[in-house]
Amino acid sequence: MLVDSHAHLDDKAFGADLPAVLQRARDGGVERIVTIGTDLASSRRAQAIAEAHPDIYFSPGIHPHEADNPGDVEALRPLAAHPRAVAVGETGLDYVKNYASVPNQKALFVRHLEIALEADKPVSIHCREAHGDAISILRAHAPLRGVIHCFSGDWTAAEQYLSLNFYLSIAGPVTYPNAQALRDVVRIIPLDRMMIETDCPLLPPQKFRGKRNEPSYVRYAAAEIANTRGVTLEEVSEATSRNARNLFGLT
Repeated sequence: MLVDSHAHLDDKAFGADLPAVLQRARDGGVERIVTIGTDLASSRRAQAIAEAHPDIYFSPGIHPHEADNPGDVEALRPLAAHPRAVAVGETGLDYVKNYASVPNQKALFVRHLEIALEADKPVSIHCREAHGDAISILRAHAPLRGVIHCFSGDWTAAEQYLSLNFYLSIAGPVTYPNAQALRDVVRIIPLDRMMIETDCPLLPPQKFRGKRNEPSYVRYAAAEIANTRGVTLEEVSEATSRNARNLFGLT
């Protein structure tokens, strides 16, 4: 059985066929999905999806791309306290796209961490080319629980997140031909600190490049991890699902 620890089921890409998408996931052995908010409206849509499906949970957040105009950040507090909310975020830092200023990204990130601590929930973190600042901010707000979603850093960054008791989540890019550096890191991340995800509808595995990603495809990341580490798919599936259940309190 598998857990897709980071999906965006409220995305308009699923507007026409979400029931079919979810059924394919279930048929493919995906037992739980965490759907992630990227702004207040998205977070509320994610809540509604989680309320309608017992195998789906949600995480409210405002993406760092929105940090210059995040809206009413305080509105995340009641969302984070919802019984179907298992984390806070997507939050973090993105120094690749730079759609928002760095000071505003940092300030919004800190607000999320404060809300997570208050709600006693883990955080789901987006980090691209900003690991130094992200790690510094996380250290300043320890102890926290959480996951670095779609991890793309090197082993130095991985070690620092692991030292803060964070999980590292691996997505479809691990299957890409040019992702050898990521596979080298995946080979040595402790399996008891690893999770898997799709980040759908983005980042489909290599077999579906150019097409919409969906939760049933999470098995391709699991299979690549198993191949990279020289272990069975069942071992990877069991470990990553157990880790997601433990972090998020999935039932």
